[in-house]
Amino acid sequence: MTQEIINDDAALKAKHRAMWALGDYPTVAAEIIPELGVALVDACHIGPGDRVLDVGAGSGNAAIPAALAGADVVASDLTPELFDAGRRIAEDRGATLTWQQADAENLPFEDGEFDCVMSSVGVMFAPHHQESADEMVRVCRPGGTIANIAWTPAGFIGQMFATMKPFAPPPPPGAQPPPLWGDEDHVRGLLGDAVTDVSAVKKVATVEDFPGPSDFREYFKRTYGPTIAVYTFIGEDPARVAALDAALDQLAASFADEDGIMRWEYLLLTATKR
Repeated sequence: MTQEIINDDAALKAKHRAMWALGDYPTVAAEIIPELGVALVDACHIGPGDRVLDVGAGSGNAAIPAALAGADVVASDLTPELFDAGRRIAEDRGATLTWQQADAENLPFEDGEFDCVMSSVGVMFAPHHQESADEMVRVCRPGGTIANIAWTPAGFIGQMFATMKPFAPPPPPGAQPPPLWGDEDHVRGLLGDAVTDVSAVKKVATVEDFPGPSDFREYFKRTYGPTIAVYTFIGEDPARVAALDAALDQLAASFADEDGIMRWEYLLLTATKR
């Protein structure tokens, strides 16, 4: 790897860290999708004595339930600014775990160190999917569990990213769209023959927090790093801001029923390392 590539990668990771430090992602995780972490821990059958790594843990949406199940947990994330909220939540819930800054594409752990390596809408945002998948496999012990929850391309969050794409700066060379982690064939291809017993199930998170489309849009403009970053990029162009407002409102309306309830599709995938 040349020094230029190393420098470019470091700059990209710095941008990702800064993006997720924007807004208030811990509030999004706690208020909008609290059930995802519990669903992932249940699917992994995590229990006392298990050594667990949560990749892209954020504020501990999955790591904290794993710790409460009795596991020895490391919550890792590229953005340590999210850890303070996680520590407060863990303390309030009586959970003890380790928080460690880590790049999903270059995890600072030994081969086979963990019984379970999991991620809840976290690793999907690392730009180079194969590198992240390889690292998750590497640090999992033979016979251990690798598990992931990711938003699907056709589901609401996948479509939100598709809606924002024309308004966002072009992605750097080699970066892949996050919702591909919600495509079963894509993830099976990433894991390849390193795993067996793959189970992939599409599920939905029921979201009842937004009375109308504009309520969703304003909430995400205030709290969700990727949305904030796009609006910042077009902030000096009122026409583009208005166009994105309208596009997001239309999308939210199309995913809400008559009572305003939204269902956000995600893929829950588990596998066993060979």
